[in-house]
Amino acid sequence: MPRARAAGLERLWSPWRMAYIRRAAPPADCLFCRVAAGRSDRRDLVLVRRPHTLLMLNRYPYAPAHLMIAVTRHVDGFAALTDAERADWMAMTALAERALEGEYRPDGMNLGVNRGRVAGAGFPGHLHQHLVPRWSGDTNFMPTVAATRVLPESLGRTWSRLRRAIGALERGGRGRRAGRVRR
Repeated sequence: MPRARAAGLERLWSPWRMAYIRRAAPPADCLFCRVAAGRSDRRDLVLVRRPHTLLMLNRYPYAPAHLMIAVTRHVDGFAALTDAERADWMAMTALAERALEGEYRPDGMNLGVNRGRVAGAGFPGHLHQHLVPRWSGDTNFMPTVAATRVLPESLGRTWSRLRRAIGALERGGRGRRAGRVRR
């Protein structure tokens, strides 16, 4: 006789994670500081630089067009931001959201900040935000059952599409608003 389960609750055991958790070391350098100091936008997947923030693609995306916004100064949290940094952060978030909506037409979007290593920040101490577009028909279990993420286009193609979309928005264009674009 099968055991009763809580409605909709399953357990996914991943005992290999404990070994990783115990030996996980902090990164050797700060990705966002390195990218902010550099000027190789295509190599570093930077889409936009502003005085206080930068917008870039995530090199290890959860979904196509997964973006990150980072403050250029190495700062830990919102309370430490200057008024100018906070304003730049919000303007960059709005620009990124509009570019994703215009170019990729997602059905939804996750926006999130992980502060601190235990909260999931890969680069703790440097405030950054993730924008992850989501589509109704694109939920799959490949990461769970096959340790594989399925991405329908290359990072280079995504970078080019979003640079073009952001350029159009900054020139006063509205982006692709008329219907879903399939490529």
